[in-house]
Amino acid sequence: MSLRHVFTVTALAAACAWPAFAQSPAPVERVETGNRVSENIPAIPPELVERLNRYQNTRGAGFAGWTGDGCLLVSTRFAETSQAHRVCEPMGMREQLTFYPEPVAGIEPAPHAAGLDGFVFGKDIGGNEAWQLHWFDLDTREARLLTDGTSRNQGALFSRDGTRFAYSSTARNGTDTDVWVTDFPAGTARPLVTAGGTWGARDFAPDGTRMLVSRYVSASESHPGEVDLATGKLELFPVEGGKAAFGDFRYAPDGRSVYYVSDEPIDDRSGEFMTLRHHDPDTGALTVLSGDIPWDVEGFEISDDGRHLAFVTNEDGIARLHVRRLPGHEPVALPELPVGVMGGLGFAPDGNRLALTLNTATSPSDVYVIDLASRGLERWTRSEVGGLDPAAFVAPTLVRYPTFDQVDGTARTIPAFYYRPANVPAGTKLPVVINIHGGPEGQALPTFNPTAQFLANELGVAMLVPNVRGSAGYGKTYLSLDNAEKREDSMRDIGALLDWIETRPELDADRVGVYGGSYGGYMVLAAMATYPERIRAGVDIVGISHFGTFLQNTEDYRRDLRRAEYGDERKPEIAALFERISPLNNADRITAPLFVAQGKNDPRVPWTEAEQIVAATRSNGQPVWYLLFNDEGHGFRKKTNSDHFTAATMLFWQAHLLGE
Repeated sequence: MSLRHVFTVTALAAACAWPAFAQSPAPVERVETGNRVSENIPAIPPELVERLNRYQNTRGAGFAGWTGDGCLLVSTRFAETSQAHRVCEPMGMREQLTFYPEPVAGIEPAPHAAGLDGFVFGKDIGGNEAWQLHWFDLDTREARLLTDGTSRNQGALFSRDGTRFAYSSTARNGTDTDVWVTDFPAGTARPLVTAGGTWGARDFAPDGTRMLVSRYVSASESHPGEVDLATGKLELFPVEGGKAAFGDFRYAPDGRSVYYVSDEPIDDRSGEFMTLRHHDPDTGALTVLSGDIPWDVEGFEISDDGRHLAFVTNEDGIARLHVRRLPGHEPVALPELPVGVMGGLGFAPDGNRLALTLNTATSPSDVYVIDLASRGLERWTRSEVGGLDPAAFVAPTLVRYPTFDQVDGTARTIPAFYYRPANVPAGTKLPVVINIHGGPEGQALPTFNPTAQFLANELGVAMLVPNVRGSAGYGKTYLSLDNAEKREDSMRDIGALLDWIETRPELDADRVGVYGGSYGGYMVLAAMATYPERIRAGVDIVGISHFGTFLQNTEDYRRDLRRAEYGDERKPEIAALFERISPLNNADRITAPLFVAQGKNDPRVPWTEAEQIVAATRSNGQPVWYLLFNDEGHGFRKKTNSDHFTAATMLFWQAHLLGE
């Protein structure tokens, strides 16, 4: 039984200074319940919990790999967290394999030809992202630790024969992410690539002598190379112009040539999008497989037998699947798939079937299998939607609204997904929630969103999900439009969306809320400070409140990665920019109700970012709601915590957005 303490305190000053305000600090009512700390959050009415219950009991299943006996490994949740499961036939029972209080991630099955029957998985503690890799043996049903227990480890990759696996680790110095290789039978590990920065293993050569690797700098810059496994000699590949983005990188079945995804310019092409290429080093021939598709390729898979290649394109937020026959790259006819977002591609051991995860705006993620010979499509999982009627779910429409600048003489437009409640009486003015994604080099996609469905169907609230400048998926130029000194331009895109809302007769421009996590949380705070008279309320989840303190306190292995996107605070002009635009220094302009939620163990955006904006805003007399989970990190992965946060958020909207 947890202790429950209720007491009143005053807001304490944060570690860094903010302007002094004339008003007295707002009083704080603090409640501690188990691992949850709540400040100024009223008791959640049982009837609201009951209304939310079915929406919160939706769940999905994600494909994680094939086992040697033709079963599927899937990630799904039955209780508190996502765990590894096995499914052995279409619509068959999901057999749970792992049972941990923390979620399991990064499931990587052993190669089928290796005679191993099991998989590697990652697990952290309390959302700290210090993932440890474990081996799960399907014969004995036992798991054993593979890494040191303290460093951050991810990206497990087996060699073709299963004798070795590679992964990325911070074990050497806690700052750089190196590529390590483990001799799997012996259980011994050694660092292979220690060139500094953030490195990942991409593919073992079929003969096991070489490995493709890459160093990630930012969303627009990576450096690929090849390393000799015996000597450790690293050879970087030349990059046209010295800078380009690279995605998946793998050896072709011949073991010589490579397939890769990049926006590296080719001849006089702009290199605007990430395209799938094949390069033969012997002849120098470069073939662009997706050159006729003006959208990004998000990833690809090659079958073990070398007969097929599958890749997915992201076309205005919608996933399209393509399969080519190797080595000639002839298209393979496919069945019609539901319109949605895809992930987790994987060929069966025999190469005749392709599994994938499919998520749509009105259905959670589920696993499907395509028979390449017959063009048959089988659904292997059917996830629950809490007993709700899927026909009543709202599908978003894609809209584009004009913003402040121009492209080739015409107004630039910003894409946004619009969830509009159905069956609204004529003349009704709908309150609006603007949901801003994180990153910023992320992309909002039309995936299943139970919160959006609850807002639309139960509270009559519209939701707009914009992809402001700086979002991925719309080309290299668009991705770079908010970098460093252009950071405020993305906020101007939110201002343009507020203008667009005013033109819509069905939307109430006087009742607009903003919601976002991580960088999206920064955008929430910045929007509330920039447009205080136009924002009714805001919800900030694990958001940045000051770029300088964020970069100072984020984990060492992340700092340079974030400097590449946000700017380097060690430069005086960037430090001055941060001082000007950071919400902490503009907290006196946040006059609308604010709800801040945070995980205590967050390694990306430290919890001090939340504490200081809460204290600063309260110093302006604002009674901020604050929710802190001591057993979470960058977001809320335990169902009980996530459910409580969602209920508190709905109560917040009811109190501060829905009223006239």
